[in-house]
Amino acid sequence: MGQLIQIRRPDGGSCPAYLSASEAPGAPGLVVVQEWWGLNEQIKTTADRFAKAGYRALVPDLFRGKRASDADEASHLMQGLNFVDAAEQDIQGCVTYLKDKSSRIGVTGFCMGGALTLLSALRVKGMAAGGCFYGIPPKAVADPSEISIPLILHFAAQDDWCTPAVVDGLEADLKLSKSRFELHRYPGQHGFVNEARADVYDAKNAELAWARTLAFFDRTLKA
Repeated sequence: MGQLIQIRRPDGGSCPAYLSASEAPGAPGLVVVQEWWGLNEQIKTTADRFAKAGYRALVPDLFRGKRASDADEASHLMQGLNFVDAAEQDIQGCVTYLKDKSSRIGVTGFCMGGALTLLSALRVKGMAAGGCFYGIPPKAVADPSEISIPLILHFAAQDDWCTPAVVDGLEADLKLSKSRFELHRYPGQHGFVNEARADVYDAKNAELAWARTLAFFDRTLKA
């Protein structure tokens, strides 16, 4: 359904990206940020799903063609990523690209991409709303209390990174911000929305999170 393109970064460099776009006139844009696995078929399918829901979805290839087949490799790739550069250059470039045809742009991401969504909420110009799935960046680089755009956030009760206590802290910080946010907790495990991971996928809660996210972006980007 989609196609691979090159987008221009603010620094003049380029970033490969997967574009899956609704043909509806004036469709809002949505930057979809990968998990630590890379630009694989699952995240492309997620972008296609957003396109079918009426969005121009664009997935930056943050690992430049590299894809992980196991958690150790994925962790190595993520540790080698400059998160600030990814937000201020790759994701910013995607937002600027989408601005050509879309008046409102959102960013959503999963795991590593969820953390980058919150980082982008503070560092990316032209981002109107964010959807975070089980990812939190270090407070030193992204203080949630300073976020002002609308957010929807999804977290799992069984998560050894975004633990319930860490999510409590995030929620407390967001309550100090100007963001109109909604934060949802689910009884599943980290990665529960990823249908390609049979070990953690929870169809019922994944569909609930998906429905809530579409309703949120319909309200913040399409209205």
